[in-house]
Amino acid sequence: MEQHQPRTPALALASGPCVYVYKNLRPYFKFALSQLPPNPLEQDLWDQAKEDLIDPLTLKEMLEGIRQKAEIPLSVQSLRFLQLELNEMEAFVNQNKSKPIKRQTVITTMITLKKNLADEDAISCLVLGTENKKLLIIDPEAFTVLAEMDIPSVPVFLEASGQFDVGFQLAAACRNGNIYILKRDSKHPKYSIELNAQPVGLVRIHKILVVGSTQDSLHGFTHKGKKLWTVQMPATILTMNLLEQHSRSLQAVMVALANQEVRIYRDKALLNVIRTPDTVTSLCFGRYGREDNTLIMITRGGGLIIKILKRTAVFVEGTGEVGPPPAQAMKLNVPRKTRLYVDQTLREREAGTGMHQTFQTDLYLLRVRAARAYVQALESSLSPMSATAREPLKVHAVVQGLGPTFKLTLHLQNTSAARPVLGLLVCFLYDEALYALPRAFFKVPLLVPGLSYPLETFVQSLSSKGTSDIIRVLVLREGQSAPLLSAHISMPVSEGLVAA
Repeated sequence: MEQHQPRTPALALASGPCVYVYKNLRPYFKFALSQLPPNPLEQDLWDQAKEDLIDPLTLKEMLEGIRQKAEIPLSVQSLRFLQLELNEMEAFVNQNKSKPIKRQTVITTMITLKKNLADEDAISCLVLGTENKKLLIIDPEAFTVLAEMDIPSVPVFLEASGQFDVGFQLAAACRNGNIYILKRDSKHPKYSIELNAQPVGLVRIHKILVVGSTQDSLHGFTHKGKKLWTVQMPATILTMNLLEQHSRSLQAVMVALANQEVRIYRDKALLNVIRTPDTVTSLCFGRYGREDNTLIMITRGGGLIIKILKRTAVFVEGTGEVGPPPAQAMKLNVPRKTRLYVDQTLREREAGTGMHQTFQTDLYLLRVRAARAYVQALESSLSPMSATAREPLKVHAVVQGLGPTFKLTLHLQNTSAARPVLGLLVCFLYDEALYALPRAFFKVPLLVPGLSYPLETFVQSLSSKGTSDIIRVLVLREGQSAPLLSAHISMPVSEGLVAA
């Protein structure tokens, strides 16, 4: 464009495969993307149709097969042919078989990139995203392709920073839900940001990429893909754009929502909420006439809303609706590192391997001791529940009374599904100097599955000093010396003897 001052701006419009440039409200230049090579199989089929070697029906069947399997898409001519009825095919083939096969891509998104200066009115290059998964940087003077980059998916949103001649960075949000970061010397993406939903907007604020998604949320990422924050929106995000106030060095993101609101965020802090009479579908903030800070909005019903920011207006965090608590952004008063802490850190760093080995050794010994204790409990039947499926029993005891005479109730239950248990004995082991039991050994009746049988006896405390001990309960099978299960009852102190 123009090199002399003042420079006259130009307007670029993308339509299909072309970019139309207007200057002084008049057409200035038309740039068209180069044609893509056609599918060789498709070209061969149309060559055969030109020589009348195949009929239209066969041509349609073979083109259908190519469209389903080939990586290179079909041309517009073949796609139109596949949509025709049977009686229209022959006339279409006769009319178009002599024409060359053309495959043309289209422009999906467009943005500008400063060429060699960062001034506001400096010359900018056009950055185009195309349907064939490419990014093209166009020279603003000769309208030639300065650089071409490949990305894994079709771009829908672009953001650019830097200058083309010095160093630049491009961020492309694509249809596959990923954002790819490209730099000057790279032909392929250097970083990739994977989103959980499809992107609906992309804005760069300083060194942060702000992305709006179809999950009604706003995300902040670094250029290397690290997520910094997430803000949930009250409604669906329709469009996004940058708000930049040069007089106060303010950069914020404007988000238009489906609930007829326009929200302004600086990072994740809500600055302001603008309510509109209709849903806003397009936003733009910048210079309009003599006003430097003007917001222009287009609504879904075709309305145009223009708002001018007051020169004395100051955006303050928290003036909108309630967001995250202010305490969340406060820094903790972390105490200074003491000499003891530093020495301990150096010791752990130097002897880290030995400390880890010692910890692992102690952990293995603890596991071995626990396993041995468990095996010993199973072998000596120290558990109140039977560990074998042949004798499915469970026992628990209840002690009642204040003393010196206690009522001891033993509840024995057969936990099997359908098999009764017969021939069991119950024995109490205790210190005869402390306690006396009138029934220390008795037979257990037939145990029906699922029922709990209470077995009652009385315990007389003989100690005059208020001493208590443990009474051990053993459940045995007639003719066997090893108990099936056991329980330890901690007897309470006799209240009567203590009071006396």
